[in-house]
Amino acid sequence: MLHLNRRAVVLAIFVGVFFTAAASSQTVTTFTVPGATDTRAFAITPSGEIVGNYTIGTEYHGFLLSGDQFTPIDYPGAVFSSAVKINPQGDVVGLWFAAGGNYRGFLLRDGEYFPIEYPDAVATMATSINARGNILGAYRGADRVWHGFLLREGEFTPIDFPGATGTQPQDINSRGDIVGSYRDSSGIYHMFLLSHDVYTSIDYPGATSTGGSAISVGINPRGDIVGQYMDGSGVTHGFVLDASGYSTIDIPGYAATVLTGINPQGDIVGRCRGADGKDVAFVLQR
Repeated sequence: MLHLNRRAVVLAIFVGVFFTAAASSQTVTTFTVPGATDTRAFAITPSGEIVGNYTIGTEYHGFLLSGDQFTPIDYPGAVFSSAVKINPQGDVVGLWFAAGGNYRGFLLRDGEYFPIEYPDAVATMATSINARGNILGAYRGADRVWHGFLLREGEFTPIDFPGATGTQPQDINSRGDIVGSYRDSSGIYHMFLLSHDVYTSIDYPGATSTGGSAISVGINPRGDIVGQYMDGSGVTHGFVLDASGYSTIDIPGYAATVLTGINPQGDIVGRCRGADGKDVAFVLQR
């Protein structure tokens, strides 16, 4: 668990129940960090702890939400910080940058920050950490192209979807399965699964693009996958891909929905965007 100075806050919360086409009830709870213009949730642990980021004016900050307690996460000296994923032990990874700088990755463990930088990279992002402590991320090299990496036992292993013009791995589960997004030679975004050294492209049926956002993909230990896709009208929807196939998830009353994380119980977090262009975080209990 994190050992930081915590301050309790009252979150702005809305709880509602809606029904999918399968007629199963689901409860969605939206929340915003007090004073924030935007709030985004990126990951949820088995015990329900949530990490993400929020903006106040032009400032970005990471956060941990545990029960009713909210803890800001800001890398020392950063003007931008974002907590991206959290593992069951409470280790958090994310990204930050200083004024005039490029993205850098970090690990927050037991209250101490550790930098994560791919060797000779122009920029580095840490995007996930699993229960084994393996860290996933992406880096931009001298070629100005984003490539993925896995950091395991101190060694970096590059990850590039075959033929892609950019690869961003975004989540890794306890089995070592990796999901992320890649861009093809036409500039179209797709999601992918990397399991047992085999790459599989993921495209929502009929979508014009799948994935694409830097933080828009998640996978749980069962292999259930969440993400986003864009339809022919340019509307962004969330989706789940599990043993039963694809299912669209849209948060009622919002113009766009992105699913970013899913825990072993199937609880989902993400962000939804209103007509005013502002992001609100949510938890979906299924």
